[in-house]
Amino acid sequence: MLLSFSGTDRVERLDHRPLSAPDRVAPRSALPLLLSIPHSGRAYPAWLVRESAAGVASLVALEDPLIDRLAWRALATGVGAVIARTPRAAIDCNRAPDEVDPVVVVGAPQPTSPRALAGLGIVPGRTALSGHLWRRPIDAAELERRIRIAHAPFHDAIERGLDRLAIHHGSAILLDCHSMPHRHGQAELVIGDRHGTSASRELTDAAARIARATGWTVELNTPYAGGHIVQRHGDPAGNIHALQLEIDRATYLGPDRRTPGPGFDRAARLLEALTLGLADQIAIPQLAAE
Repeated sequence: MLLSFSGTDRVERLDHRPLSAPDRVAPRSALPLLLSIPHSGRAYPAWLVRESAAGVASLVALEDPLIDRLAWRALATGVGAVIARTPRAAIDCNRAPDEVDPVVVVGAPQPTSPRALAGLGIVPGRTALSGHLWRRPIDAAELERRIRIAHAPFHDAIERGLDRLAIHHGSAILLDCHSMPHRHGQAELVIGDRHGTSASRELTDAAARIARATGWTVELNTPYAGGHIVQRHGDPAGNIHALQLEIDRATYLGPDRRTPGPGFDRAARLLEALTLGLADQIAIPQLAAE
């Protein structure tokens, strides 16, 4: 079988078939903005479930539930998007290729990334609720296969999309969409720009103003400053700005935290408002220059 590295070619073909490259939504408007949704994959291959120590429920807990559906109003504005379909449990597109936990990948060096040290590397190894996720480790060849199938195409699509926008508009924005567990006293929305290194502070402040104007409580960079996606693709000096959005799950999901709740459309309108408002924010300097 795949993760025990004892199967035949026939089994390998069967077991690898569900892994897929991300969906790419082509832009249909002139807005200089791209969405990325890295943790929405929820089609769990049988081989992945078989290798889990605590069953599919432990893997599902890694998702950002329904964020791809929550983005429907933003997508209706005509912006493009890159949406992961492979589950985060198999490969996390918001981690760098060297964020590897040696408990999960045989022979990996001791990690320096705090996330990998905590068991949340490029292949997650453990969670606070479920403990260790896997019955056995994988090898480097299997990790490279998952990167080739799902992780690298995700980032290649973002890079190409942002480059096209920047060439056409002179600048581009990436909104990297996530959800976060509800915590008492925490803001409903956390906007991360890696403390000003993945986006200009003016754009980050504009995002906070837009969200607050629509009735959302907002925090900047605390406790989520942004992960690998905004770090890799944000280049404010080159007029490419990347913001990570973390939306409190209690604001848009029902009590089961899996299905839409009464606030679902409110959150969808938030993403729409940020899409349109930030696109306008980028367009203003361009018009002034013309």
